[in-house]
Amino acid sequence: MIRKIVAFSLLLCTLNACREHKSADLILYNAKVYTVDSAFTIAEAMAVKDGKIVETGTTHNIRYNYRAPESIDLQGAAIYPGFIDAHCHFVGYAKGLKEVGLWGTRSFGEVLEKVEDFQQRNQVDFIVGRGWDQNDWEGKEFPDNKRLNELFPETPVLLTRVDGHAVLVNQAALDYAGVTNKTKVEGGILETDEEGELTGILIDNAVELVTKPKLKVLEMRELLMEAEQNCLAFGLTTLDEAGLEKEDILLLDSLQQSGDLKLRIYAMVSDEPASQQYFLEKGPYKTDRLNVRGMKFYADGALGSRGACLIQSYSDQPGHHGLLLDSLEHFQKAAAELSGKGWQMNTHAIGDSANRLILNIYGEYTKGADKRWRIEHAQVVHPDDFELFQKFNVVPSVQPTHATSDMYWAEERLGAQRLKDAYAYKKLLKEYGKVALGTDFPVEDISTFKTFYAATIRKDTEGYPASGFQVENALSREEALKGMTIWAAYANFEENEKGSLEKGKLADFVVVNKDLMQCPADSVLKARVLKTYINGEQVYQLPEKSTH
Repeated sequence: MIRKIVAFSLLLCTLNACREHKSADLILYNAKVYTVDSAFTIAEAMAVKDGKIVETGTTHNIRYNYRAPESIDLQGAAIYPGFIDAHCHFVGYAKGLKEVGLWGTRSFGEVLEKVEDFQQRNQVDFIVGRGWDQNDWEGKEFPDNKRLNELFPETPVLLTRVDGHAVLVNQAALDYAGVTNKTKVEGGILETDEEGELTGILIDNAVELVTKPKLKVLEMRELLMEAEQNCLAFGLTTLDEAGLEKEDILLLDSLQQSGDLKLRIYAMVSDEPASQQYFLEKGPYKTDRLNVRGMKFYADGALGSRGACLIQSYSDQPGHHGLLLDSLEHFQKAAAELSGKGWQMNTHAIGDSANRLILNIYGEYTKGADKRWRIEHAQVVHPDDFELFQKFNVVPSVQPTHATSDMYWAEERLGAQRLKDAYAYKKLLKEYGKVALGTDFPVEDISTFKTFYAATIRKDTEGYPASGFQVENALSREEALKGMTIWAAYANFEENEKGSLEKGKLADFVVVNKDLMQCPADSVLKARVLKTYINGEQVYQLPEKSTH
């Protein structure tokens, strides 16, 4: 009997020796793991080691083959690759945390109330705010600065429109910047009244005439850390920063290198001579958290402020076509220089005229090669020009919430016929095969779930319109998830390291309490991020009893 027991024990030891457990740092199981690989495989569990995915599979297989100091039962929660915001303004958003928030204001009177309240509480030397939209007000007309001048005769005030392409400033701010009705600017408008006096409205390049005071490095660090937490709470692990000057890029790099900033950043260098020259001489720059290989240009303005450049004039302003913000020669020169140096050219183009211009310039230098030059927004495209995205291998980088924000007034600007080829994400997808999805925050809300909802359901957060806005251009749920992960990574030349949960890729992922692929449409906006991981490190956890 003893011999049988010993023999059985030896057999068990032998079997166990044959099944040596592999080591991992983290195991997650009893989950629904959307790998977003080429087959769109759904797994149940995942093992992570040294900041990378080592295997996905069934709960049984992963737990049978791996041992880890941390093993988490997710009780049916969904895991997705870390969300990538393919177009945002992270640094601008961070700065805005110290400013007057004017989003959602329903009148200019409400704007003034918010500014007054802010100043009473803060007593700053230069008042800065952002988020007003005259299209949400009765009359839908630009305001003027008369009341601001009365309320703040000596304190400069700069209030940026929601899209960033127009500002309202008071006389003190104009005096501060030395701007008068004789000031000239290319690619911009200084609005005047019937007497030829400045109203305080500056559009597109004129916005740059009045600059707000720079924040100290320590202030910026604190604001960036706060902004990061807001991003992580929505499962964002990579941000495409759509236009930064040299000093901001270097600050982000230093914060990442010190470990203070966990987010990965794909940074586009602003169309600013000193910044571009620095990086052109240096060449594309990449660390494990920062990727600087794109240059950002602006072809035109925004539709809401009538700065978008259109082939035919605005339906609600005959004779006005919007603005090109620089010369044809400027964009051609930039394309020629970037073409041979491994840089992406990423250009803001809203109107159909701007999109056509940039697409054709790209075509001269890409020759269909895999340069992955990008059109940021691609908002209004002429029906004859959609095919150029595929022909010239140009990545459409779009923001679904723009469609549901603009839908209330876009037809007034464009007319019914032209509107059919605006916000046409499905049509762009059919032509190019991929779309990179972002938010353009702080222009829009930072929420990844609003992005997903707007892309797939094409309604606002109140469920309007009941049948959806131009639903023929809605994306499927799988397409939307790809646009927020693997296709966004592709747009950055990063698809081999992130964007899907596959062996050897970065362990950037997010745990969500709802299955976005299957849940009812009205549940999408109720989804909550439970945990966010970057490089296998948990960087966010939903607080208990959180309501977001």
